[in-house]
Amino acid sequence: MLDLIWLLPGFPLAGFLILTLTGGRLPKNLVALVGAGSVGLGFLVAALASYELQSSGADHFTRLLWTWMAAGNFQSDFAFYMDSLTVVMILIISGVGFLIHLYSTGFMLDDPSYSRFFAYMNLFVASMLVLVLADNLVLLYLGWEGVGLCSYLLIGFWYEKPSNGYAARKAFVVTRVGDTSMAIGLFLLFSQLGTLNIQDLMHNAQEQWQLGSGMAIAASLLLLGGAVGKSAQLPLQTWLPDAMAGPTPISALIHAATMVTAGVYLIARTHILFELAPSVQLLVAWLGLITLLLAGFTALTQHDIKRILAYSTISQIGYMFLGLGVGAWSASVFHLMTHAFFKALLFLAAGTVILSLHHEHNIFKMGGKRKQLPVAFWSFVIGSLALAAFPYTSGFFSKDEILLGALEMGGPGIWLWAGGVLGAFLTGMYSFRLVFVVFFGESKGHHEAREVTGFSMVAPLMVLMVFSVFGGWIQVPVDNVFSHGAIQEEHHVSFIMHAIMIAVPLLGIGVSYLFYVSRTFSVEKLMANKTAAALHKFWFSGWGMDALYQRLFVKPFVSLARANKKDIIDGIVSIIVRAITVANSLMVRTQNGQLRWYAASMVAGLVIILAVGVLL
Repeated sequence: MLDLIWLLPGFPLAGFLILTLTGGRLPKNLVALVGAGSVGLGFLVAALASYELQSSGADHFTRLLWTWMAAGNFQSDFAFYMDSLTVVMILIISGVGFLIHLYSTGFMLDDPSYSRFFAYMNLFVASMLVLVLADNLVLLYLGWEGVGLCSYLLIGFWYEKPSNGYAARKAFVVTRVGDTSMAIGLFLLFSQLGTLNIQDLMHNAQEQWQLGSGMAIAASLLLLGGAVGKSAQLPLQTWLPDAMAGPTPISALIHAATMVTAGVYLIARTHILFELAPSVQLLVAWLGLITLLLAGFTALTQHDIKRILAYSTISQIGYMFLGLGVGAWSASVFHLMTHAFFKALLFLAAGTVILSLHHEHNIFKMGGKRKQLPVAFWSFVIGSLALAAFPYTSGFFSKDEILLGALEMGGPGIWLWAGGVLGAFLTGMYSFRLVFVVFFGESKGHHEAREVTGFSMVAPLMVLMVFSVFGGWIQVPVDNVFSHGAIQEEHHVSFIMHAIMIAVPLLGIGVSYLFYVSRTFSVEKLMANKTAAALHKFWFSGWGMDALYQRLFVKPFVSLARANKKDIIDGIVSIIVRAITVANSLMVRTQNGQLRWYAASMVAGLVIILAVGVLL
């Protein structure tokens, strides 16, 4: 099966081609079969190939398909590379991706663009699989840009609404900033190390660059620029909340199995470059910490059910960056996996809530829905427990490993650990604020609503609930990918520190309970305080980042475009065109058909030429 690994992205790509070429003429049941079935077949290939690799005892496997491009001393192959890190990624992408596709067959059933939806989704999965399977950075970049294209198409899927088109363009433009940084990084790496094959590149970097080398710092910074764009980390995080404009299954796919995990994968795959640039690696940790705190505070103020989950994703990706920055490579990959389980569960459960309540998004127009929506309720409870790192859920194990990695780092690690613990407190608060507001208390509307159910929607939720609870017990054998810096199984941390990490998220849940269930604390009284109200407004706006970018970049660009409305360059070209037109009209007049005029013109021309020759 390893020799047929190309079938893994091949099946969803074939699904995309079939659905695109048929132009929506297939019946919906056949569209569902092709759309979800192609990703299911991909998962089967991934599982068999992963088993074969593990049972063979080999560390890695490379499958060369063909030479993609060759010029001078540059060559880029269309080749796939598999090791234990790849195994984790392909199983997450195809496995969770299949569950999301299966859910979508029911969720999107009434949409007139049913076929187009699955065509885009299939291409999204195929692009992400190419990204993680690529054995060189050029092929990885192809998948990287494919993911960016698909996110644009899917976020703006309901393009009839102008705000959805704006959200899609915003995602495309903001992530292009990071992509440009990454492209420059690839040019730098090839010019200095002579290859873009990932394994050769890492070997050459170790051989040629010293620890703290300027080239290592520059290259890792440029790659980090690409990573923060795709993974929505500071300062390029502003696109992700607006990406909720797309259908909910798209949000689940972007947040759980594709797109935002690409940046984490890129840093993990090129970890040697970051180890050669310790200052940049530490920057990764601080960016992750600041982002997770900013997103945590913002999530506390949101009222749109999907935007709360969006800021939650930004925060959890921040934890992964924190882990990467402190050298807890395996722990970050572990959290990437567990996050895929509980975040897919939460988004799909949110889709059930939204569909059942006639596309209502405002959590404060819900309330008391646990009996009306029992499947969504238990999905949210289990997903939120895992998100808040409740003891022995999947999120508990992975987040615990990251925080322990920060604590054992020493030096600034204690501050990174403290910030991560504060983030865990915020996570407990905002995750259960959502649960308590939506499912407890008095009903605020939609009193007669019934839960939209069906096998295709309920089955994925059930599977994800199981993995959200027990996924933390899955072994993620990626330590052999990271030559050093991997988290060890035994940690030398005091009982008090462990107790704090367990207690703080529970404290956050408790505070949320006191505000939104027992009403011991009053939100209304808190908002009556001017300082609290001002902070709420500031956090609700995403810390003013959108407004800042509007002033720094958008408004100046729009003003320049208006000033140049008639296009100065076009004006210059128009002058040339007019001059040529006038000259042509004059020449046309000389062609009057009179022989004596032609003879006189020839004599006059000859006299001028002779005169010039004599004078010069």
